[in-house]
Amino acid sequence: MKVKRIAIVLIDALLTSAAALAQDNSHFPVTLQKKLAARASNYTEVDLNRQMLAFASHFMDKKNDAAVRNMIEKLNGVYVRTYEFSKPGEYTAADVEAIRRQFQNSAWTPMVKDHSKNGSSNSDIYMKTEGGEILGMFILNAEPQELDFVYISGPINLNDLSAMGGNFGIPKLQTRPNSAPGGSK
Repeated sequence: MKVKRIAIVLIDALLTSAAALAQDNSHFPVTLQKKLAARASNYTEVDLNRQMLAFASHFMDKKNDAAVRNMIEKLNGVYVRTYEFSKPGEYTAADVEAIRRQFQNSAWTPMVKDHSKNGSSNSDIYMKTEGGEILGMFILNAEPQELDFVYISGPINLNDLSAMGGNFGIPKLQTRPNSAPGGSK
């Protein structure tokens, strides 16, 4: 009975903190989010500032998730947006271009651009750099009926980044196995 009551208080505190964070979207760099949410049949917003990341890290397996814990201790926040649309065409190419333009400045560098000719999928990854250090990452994935954004704020070590996949709403990144010299494995 006591455990159940403690769990309810803990869940209530977490939901209250999450609601407070959801009202403060000032750290998320995309300005079209309200317009997209109004057209979406379903949308998900995840806002984890430094305090929420520290709180969430306490629930991670200390042994198996050491790389993730090490990385998130340095981050300012992780912000994820997913917008699902009931049919193609409910967001436009102009919407996606307006989002891309927000990252076309000296602070952001495009790292990956993967665009299909038929418009079935478009993905972009931008890195925020200063003095040779990566201080943020923005991922845009556009499919005919879904838009996904992930913004990671804070210093990022690319070697540790793949460890974050599958946590905090960030998709699991696929890595290729290393090949031995000469092409043999």
